[in-house]
Amino acid sequence: MGKIDWKVQFCCVKAHIGIHGNEIADTLAKDATTNADINECYMKIPKSVVLSELSEIRVEKWQKEWDQTTKGKSQRKLPGLY
Repeated sequence: MGKIDWKVQFCCVKAHIGIHGNEIADTLAKDATTNADINECYMKIPKSVVLSELSEIRVEKWQKEWDQTTKGKSQRKLPGLY
């Protein structure tokens, strides 16, 4: 996925309520677990690494939004603290 530069978004979806994309994902996941012809190898990544990377992305996004806003500019540089 990194080579293709995909964007992945995680969200909660209620199960078994007929959401088309969710039904397709369920079917593909079930097929992948039983298909011996799939040559993909997935590295196991610890949950802590995923959470850390998501946290970094969140902070970077917040910082970018903060840098671009005009609100609160008077509080950004307090005397003697920069």
